[in-house]
Amino acid sequence: MTWFLLVVGLVLLVVGADLLVKGAARLAGSFGIPALVIGLTVVAFGTSAPELAVSVKAAYSGQAELAIANAVGSNIFNVLFILGAAAMISPLVISRQLIRQDVPIMVFVSVLAMWMTFDGAITRFEAAILAVGLVSYTWFLFRQGKAQGVDTADEEVEEMLKAKVPAWQNLLLLLGGLVLLVLGSRFLVDSAVEIARALGVNEAVIGLTIIAAGTSLPEVVTSVVATLRGERDIAVGNVVGSNIFNILCVLGIAGVVSPIPLLAGEQMAMVDIPVMVAVALLCLPLFFIGSSLNRIEGLLFMLLYIAYTWYLVAVALKEAYLPDLQQGILYGLLPVVVFYVVASFIHDRIKNRAAH
Repeated sequence: MTWFLLVVGLVLLVVGADLLVKGAARLAGSFGIPALVIGLTVVAFGTSAPELAVSVKAAYSGQAELAIANAVGSNIFNVLFILGAAAMISPLVISRQLIRQDVPIMVFVSVLAMWMTFDGAITRFEAAILAVGLVSYTWFLFRQGKAQGVDTADEEVEEMLKAKVPAWQNLLLLLGGLVLLVLGSRFLVDSAVEIARALGVNEAVIGLTIIAAGTSLPEVVTSVVATLRGERDIAVGNVVGSNIFNILCVLGIAGVVSPIPLLAGEQMAMVDIPVMVAVALLCLPLFFIGSSLNRIEGLLFMLLYIAYTWYLVAVALKEAYLPDLQQGILYGLLPVVVFYVVASFIHDRIKNRAAH
């Protein structure tokens, strides 16, 4: 029954986020707000709505570590699993703006979150800094869109705004979405805590794995569908944007409204958050080389995600083979990844020199 409630919670979160985005986007459109602004605010907030709902609920329920685990786990899942899967389907194209602007911002906010959690918690003041960063980042994107002189909102937003629906229906969608998000987060957090107790593991482990993957379902669907349609730059932009929002919006807002500081235990502060930063940093050289993410790199991302999840489970269950697994990751998988990145970078430099 607990596992059933967990699945129901995930479904309600995904459906709720979809209804919320549609209702809010159309309401904003009816007030004459440009599609660009709606895309940068309503839709961007909407894809992070499941994570935000879960983190706020966890913070209020006293599972303060689950609040951070959810956002951190989602960011790791987004890059390694979603981009890994999408790149294995079809090599991904990386735009110059992503390499020069958005990925460095993702790395910066990831490092900032790591710095904030060194003392084991994100205080309300630190969360407020992240929330201010969220407003500043959204305003910056809006100004940039206006300066480029084009409405860079995606087709989905345009389609949403085309549908002429009465305002009361949009309001109903908005409220319905909020209700489903609240219910979904309640089911998800409560069942996750029960499962963690039954398995004898830390709630943070459930947050970093099952909940993180579940709340990232909107991003999975968007990125995979975009890849299959041939819109291979959207898949990457969607993930990078979502990761920035997860830190600034989810940790920022959850931390501000939480009655207690958001906790980061020793494992979270010393392993999981540094892994999130390392994953963000890994994007810089791989995206820069050839402005693409090929199938081999997609496979490497997927292997890293499997290794990380396996490690989490082994630690949680205190498996006897844990030291061997750690050795395998540290002296097997990670050196392969480093060697691949360095070799690819050297090959790219040689190729560019030959071309000139």
